Amino acid sequence: MANLPPSLSIGAASFAAPSPPPPSPGASSSSAPGAAKDRKMASAEQLVLDLCDPELRENALLDLSKKREIFQDLAPLLWHSYGTIAALLQEIVSIYPSLSPPTLSPGASNRVCNALALLQCVASHSDTRIPFLNAHIPLYLYPFLNTTSKTRPFEYLRLTSLGVIGALVKVDDSEVIGFLLQTEIIPLCLRTMEMGSELSKTVATFIVQKILLDDVGLRYICATAERFFAVASVLSQMVQALADQPSPRLLKHIIRCYLRLSENSRACTALNSCLPNALKDGTLNNFLQDDHVTRRWLQQLLHNMTMAGMGGAPHGGLDHIMGM
Repeated sequence: MANLPPSLSIGAASFAAPSPPPPSPGASSSSAPGAAKDRKMASAEQLVLDLCDPELRENALLDLSKKREIFQDLAPLLWHSYGTIAALLQEIVSIYPSLSPPTLSPGASNRVCNALALLQCVASHSDTRIPFLNAHIPLYLYPFLNTTSKTRPFEYLRLTSLGVIGALVKVDDSEVIGFLLQTEIIPLCLRTMEMGSELSKTVATFIVQKILLDDVGLRYICATAERFFAVASVLSQMVQALADQPSPRLLKHIIRCYLRLSENSRACTALNSCLPNALKDGTLNNFLQDDHVTRRWLQQLLHNMTMAGMGGAPHGGLDHIMGM
């Protein structure tokens, strides 16, 4: 629990025994970090308590979202404090009526994004990630990813929501991937990859990439032609758009997705007919001059496709997993 407020501490001191001599300089310096940590924790605890007060919640959301990096163990505090997660979910569902028709104001968007930033904190912490999933809290964010308005409030809302999902997939965990697949996250990511801003597209593509890198995710996407071509079609559209508006960061994630797809024999064969020419003819090579890792990925992708065209198995193929 937090230390007593300064006012109460001073009052109690007036009834205490005489103060001991001041500590030596060495002792003072060694205790300073601990005292600072206690003050930060007390501040965090008070702000978390304020979340449950509708009158104080907006400022508490803003302060916590700004300072979440400096509050150690904020995620467990948020998760285990009575009523806190319910308060955050209340913020989320309160703007559902503004999604369709799209009437979300900048102020309302900022406020709910502050709540989402705290949920991202919970999603990224090792002690709260799985309880967060088991409570199905990501489902509350899916309506935001299903929006199509390109106004700034909606774009910010989608980007912050993707940040929560991105925090879940950063750590390789098949349980997380299984949950996201069961709840149909792929179509929502593909929607953002088609119409979002560059940053939103990048985060959404990163999420698809992490799903593909998991054996269960690759098996899921390559299980039917419909799923495979849904992903491949959006990736192709993005590559074509990058020829006019280059983004090396986004291109890196796209190439990694293609490379992973090429490690499945049937998907690799299909890529021979649908891989964008811009990845084959060197159109985008200038954007990869300083990125040796991505250049190697592209070379490996083209090699895998050549081997598949010759009837050979792609490097690192997963035929034994896919049962093909």
